[in-house]
Amino acid sequence: MAEMKTAIGLMSGTSMDGIDIALVRTDGRDVVERGPAQGIAYDAKFRDRLKQALEDAKAITRRDERPGSLAAVENELTLRHAEAVQGFLIKNNLQAADIDVIGFHGQTVLHRPDAALTVQLGDGALLARETGITVVHDMRANDMVHGGQGAPLIPAYHAALAAGLPENLRSRRPVVFVNIGGISNLTFVGTDGQVAAFDSGPGNTLIDQWVEAHAGIPYDQGGMIASEGRVLAGLAERYLANPFFTGTRRRSLDRNDFSPPAGADASLEDGARTLAYVTAAAILKSSQHLSMRPGTYIICGGGRLNRIIMRDLAELALAEQASVIAAEEAGLDGDAMEAEAWAYLAVRSLEGLPLTFPGTTGVTKPVTGGVLNMPGETARPNAD
Repeated sequence: MAEMKTAIGLMSGTSMDGIDIALVRTDGRDVVERGPAQGIAYDAKFRDRLKQALEDAKAITRRDERPGSLAAVENELTLRHAEAVQGFLIKNNLQAADIDVIGFHGQTVLHRPDAALTVQLGDGALLARETGITVVHDMRANDMVHGGQGAPLIPAYHAALAAGLPENLRSRRPVVFVNIGGISNLTFVGTDGQVAAFDSGPGNTLIDQWVEAHAGIPYDQGGMIASEGRVLAGLAERYLANPFFTGTRRRSLDRNDFSPPAGADASLEDGARTLAYVTAAAILKSSQHLSMRPGTYIICGGGRLNRIIMRDLAELALAEQASVIAAEEAGLDGDAMEAEAWAYLAVRSLEGLPLTFPGTTGVTKPVTGGVLNMPGETARPNAD
């Protein structure tokens, strides 16, 4: 039996709302013991700095470039993650010596898979020094070196979780894990263990941008604004007619691939309602590319808390005799799953195990990845 390791995962997603932290014990294979988790919200001022970082990142042509505000934001982001880890350890009566590795995602500011270019802000060496814990970061890059899209990376973890699902959820028809973050992605786990995954469309990003621009609030809590509106069929179809959904090759998305509607296109409520429908319909439309129809969709990420998205998903899936459940109904934590995945992937990286596969990112062969940062030592890429 492979050695169990204790890992912390850190995720700052495309919604840019804060840091998710989770602890797992795992062998990096089939055994996963989920531990405590928490979220730490960014203040409005730092979120504004991250938004500016997205603009500055558009000038990047090489992964190591940090034009404009990016170097300063990267430093602050890393120190915020270090502070989050230290607080998490204290809260859970842990010491740095209890943790074998941290999986550090960082903040994606640019993702151009067609140009084999992905940039996540986050200084792994600085985080290792500040915490005194070994850190694995930059886990997407090696996938791109080998022809992959650099995303999604979570499917390896979803496959491990699927093995532990209740029999009634996985015995007869495939299960699909759907993460609705800023971008939505799905992982198909067949009854025979086959895994396929790809980004499925816009998640919360368009809704967040819409309500922030027109109501001055960061997101539509629980779908309250959307619940007062109606779906504008023409506007919805404009999004769903995007070539992304019909292309024969699945590709990963950048948050800039879809833009929010113009102000004249809809009222605040109708815009939020239509974009919630688009989020749900995009998932079902993208699932048409799967080899078999799923029996259950397990929804993770912040989007599962939007009751309008969930209601639309349930209605659309019902037409396929499929059910939709939130992660918690499957005994999982829909908020912590991405951070848990980064902990799991860090252990796989330490073991030299593949992080990505041809069926998940389009990489030419299963590859490992990540850069290993040990306190006081020079960082080492973990690549085959």
